[in-house]
Amino acid sequence: MDNTFLTQITNGMIEDVETSRNGSFVLVSYRDCPNCSRDNQTIRLNVGNNTVIMDENSSRIPLSDLRTGMTVNAAFSNATTRSIPPQASAYVIQVVGRPRNDNVTVGRIVDVNRQNRSFATISDGNPSSVMRFNLADDAQILNGMGRPMNFSNLVPGLRVRVRHAAFMTMSIPPQTTAFEVRVIR
Repeated sequence: MDNTFLTQITNGMIEDVETSRNGSFVLVSYRDCPNCSRDNQTIRLNVGNNTVIMDENSSRIPLSDLRTGMTVNAAFSNATTRSIPPQASAYVIQVVGRPRNDNVTVGRIVDVNRQNRSFATISDGNPSSVMRFNLADDAQILNGMGRPMNFSNLVPGLRVRVRHAAFMTMSIPPQTTAFEVRVIR
């Protein structure tokens, strides 16, 4: 589609979906954008009554069906804010892929073990939710903008989303393998 008022992204990943009385939005990180000037970007797509949201079969679905980790194609207005991340009105959001069967945990880093390349998180301040993640050799570590960052930049206090294996040890705290660590705001 060649339209000077429209920007398209393909294979973006949903980072967050939020609905409040101030409106609804979908936060998408992406790399493939023909009309964009940079790689590895994030955009907040503001969802309105005229936004068309579809599943893989092009059937309309409600915003509430969108989940973190889904892969989407989107068309949105070229008129974007200069905020970080930029915001734009969404015209079309289509799901093109579902997340793998890995588990996802969101929490704050409370401990980092540099020697063993592992870290522990806590969710919602609940001591029973502490988990230790051992980084896989090919694990990706991404900053809040979706750009690669070093393990040395992971520090206590950072809020992260960890994509990890479905298994866990029976230890206290439980341990598992992390495949992707993404800093979230």
